[in-house]
Amino acid sequence: MSANEKASPHVNGRGFGAEKVIDPSRALVPAVQRVNEQRVARGFWPKMRKVASKVPFASDALSVWFCAKDPATPFRAKAMMTAALAYFVLPTDAIPDVLAGIGFTDDAAVFAALIALIGGNLKPRHKDEAKALLRKMGED
Repeated sequence: MSANEKASPHVNGRGFGAEKVIDPSRALVPAVQRVNEQRVARGFWPKMRKVASKVPFASDALSVWFCAKDPATPFRAKAMMTAALAYFVLPTDAIPDVLAGIGFTDDAAVFAALIALIGGNLKPRHKDEAKALLRKMGED
């Protein structure tokens, strides 16, 4: 198998109706973005206060939140960040958060993927704000 060939023809876009490619301009619909923003506005801080000391990715989640609120962050990056934050606050997700030990693994995976994709938008100031806030939350 050469470097250009994949084990499955579907990986190279030659299967599953490859002629019907999803229009990238529809990927970040403003109406969906608004719903995610509302969901995050209502649920992020209550959930973060409750789980910040329990999840190892709390600093990443807070960094993403600060970056999503930054006016300098590009819209597409903000939309992906808001979607990840909305998934974090959803009471129902792939692995229920109430399951001890594994409940937040899906949320951690979402944040890891997000940071791999758009992590360049996370500036040191966002990370510093997150760390400072976690320290303050730990003192209270």
